[in-house]
Amino acid sequence: MNVSWAEALSVVLLVVVLGCAVVRPFGWPEAVVAVPAAGVVVATGAISLEHARAEAERLGPVIGFLAAVLVLAQLCDDEGLFHACGAWMARTAQGRPRRLLFHVFAAASLITAVLSLDATIVLLTPVVFATAARLGVRPKPHVYACTHLSNSASLLLPVSNLTNLLAFTASGLSFTRFAALMALPWVVAIAVEFAVFRRFFAADLDAVAATPVAAGRREVPTFALATVAGTLAGFVLTSAIGLDPAWAALAGALVLAVRALARRRTTPAAIARAAAVPFLAFVLALGIVVRAVVDNGLADALGKVIPSGTTLPALLGVAAVAAVLANVINNLPALLVLLPLAAPSGAGAVLAVLLGVNIGPNLTYAGSLATLLWRRIVHRHEQEVNLGEFTRLGLLAVPAALVGAVVALWASLTVVGG
Repeated sequence: MNVSWAEALSVVLLVVVLGCAVVRPFGWPEAVVAVPAAGVVVATGAISLEHARAEAERLGPVIGFLAAVLVLAQLCDDEGLFHACGAWMARTAQGRPRRLLFHVFAAASLITAVLSLDATIVLLTPVVFATAARLGVRPKPHVYACTHLSNSASLLLPVSNLTNLLAFTASGLSFTRFAALMALPWVVAIAVEFAVFRRFFAADLDAVAATPVAAGRREVPTFALATVAGTLAGFVLTSAIGLDPAWAALAGALVLAVRALARRRTTPAAIARAAAVPFLAFVLALGIVVRAVVDNGLADALGKVIPSGTTLPALLGVAAVAAVLANVINNLPALLVLLPLAAPSGAGAVLAVLLGVNIGPNLTYAGSLATLLWRRIVHRHEQEVNLGEFTRLGLLAVPAALVGAVVALWASLTVVGG
């Protein structure tokens, strides 16, 4: 196919795929449009079969890892982990909105880091709604915290986000070195977000709580917690001996699945649904469409814009480009586009891209699929999300958190080494 036509076709299909992922016409899964679009770019020659195969091989292990983590998170929910977390927040907050916000930040940050951002959006957000109602406090600050932290708190571990898995593969880092480099940026981003939330939602947090419903104790699912801890240890071990960490995620999911099936708390069909196969197909198809766009000119255009090197100004520039691109074409495509351009500069540049595509999406609704999913959950609870308010919060939080996290990354690279 003519290069100009291939470029035009690839861009149009990417826009259509992302638009349908945002709107989800007729309630269709994202894959309904993305998979045919990937077939079109291959069939028309907009991307060579060799490049499409290479992209599928690159994304395959990442997608398998994501499936295992999604199943693990759902089985933890079946064990009662998230409801126990809600009971703990309600009991320790004692009807104080500011204390509850702190606990929501703590819970959401840890859940996002360990069980991925999907667990925070899908499983924790409804629990936060219920906890706020039980305590008689305004839910908005606490519910907004779920979506912001599902993005900005997903910096710590390779398992925290699909974007992390892709960046982890491209960086060449071990599991422990990745975590060591991202620990300080993770803390800084969360701290900045917390400071912004306390100020932005001051009126909601100062409001007098209605008469709360007594929060009873809930048994902590120790087996689920032990399995999660063992899985994290497995991530470190598999990385150290050169195995794909997906095997550790699979082992953790299998342990909880066998227990849940034996106790009849779940079914094979429910486990299959938790793996979110249509979404996994969407990720694979989206990767092929994005690769077609990259092959047909986008890489050359961005290559003239993105800085090289790992100096502090260069890292700030890389993160800024990544954040802007994430809000234009969504964070996952942005990462897929920028990784090959940043990788030659080393792990530091790859991690700067990751900061941009993880923190940047808090600026707009379309910045990440997690935010879009969060909106649907909020509407399901008969709450409205005001676009102006969401954007104002993002304008306050994103630049400050991004700059602080990049400076922290530069400091970590200086001390730990990339």
